[in-house]
Amino acid sequence: KSPLIVLPDADLDQAVAAAHIGLFLNMGQCCCASSRVFVHDDIYDKFVAASAAKAKEWKAGPQFDESSLHGAQVDKIQFDKVMGYIEKGKSEGAKCVAGGERHGSKGFFVQPTVFSDVTDDMTIAKEEIFGPVSSIIRFTDVKDAIRRANNSKYGLAAGICTRDIGTAVKMAGELQAGTIWINCYNNFDM
Repeated sequence: KSPLIVLPDADLDQAVAAAHIGLFLNMGQCCCASSRVFVHDDIYDKFVAASAAKAKEWKAGPQFDESSLHGAQVDKIQFDKVMGYIEKGKSEGAKCVAGGERHGSKGFFVQPTVFSDVTDDMTIAKEEIFGPVSSIIRFTDVKDAIRRANNSKYGLAAGICTRDIGTAVKMAGELQAGTIWINCYNNFDM
């Protein structure tokens, strides 16, 4: 449940790319996946639309298909677990704006899934799904976003997207995570 916090001054395309690399690169099967994306209210609707559009572009398919960007879940147990979380998100009132279904009829492929209107008390915002399910959560106050981001029993990583490096560094000092990326995610070559 690693958080990515997107401030209103962030480069929208860069922030959406960071969110998608942070989660979908490994089909959500990564301990530091950015599965909780906190987005400021001023840009929330634009971010959700861009995120949904990008998720719909990611081609799911087998590993040897060079055009494929998104592989399968590790096994049927994990596939069923992820699909159960997607249904739970829908039943608890989150809005599925992309994906949310199985991809194809063979293998354990889950479409890259994006939920909007997610609240902190929803199961998909609290429990580790370990699958390609993004929860986009609205915020208006940065201090509150940091508090909410830190309200997790998981603390491996976090990310911040903003054009203000001073703000990013200050926020990084307040986030409770082992690794904190600024304006990127899952970038290990730095």
